[in-house]
Amino acid sequence: MRDLPPGWIWVKAALFLLIGLISSALILFRLADWRMAALLVLAIWSFCRLYYFAFYVIEKYIAPSFRFSGLGSVLRYLWRKNQP
Repeated sequence: MRDLPPGWIWVKAALFLLIGLISSALILFRLADWRMAALLVLAIWSFCRLYYFAFYVIEKYIAPSFRFSGLGSVLRYLWRKNQP
């Protein structure tokens, strides 16, 4: 698989943002409640922090020699690490 040019990476980021905003708006319009909005914000925030941990923290502080290519490689690394 070849790398995307920088311009297309920004387009991809904008599309992810658009999908997230539209999905969140549809959820909030369907369940118009401040508690549901707070739970949605907390869920998004916690998954973002988990993603950051899975790539940046593990790669920089726990296993600097290991390069992760996706969440599957993170799970494989954790599985192998816990094997006797």
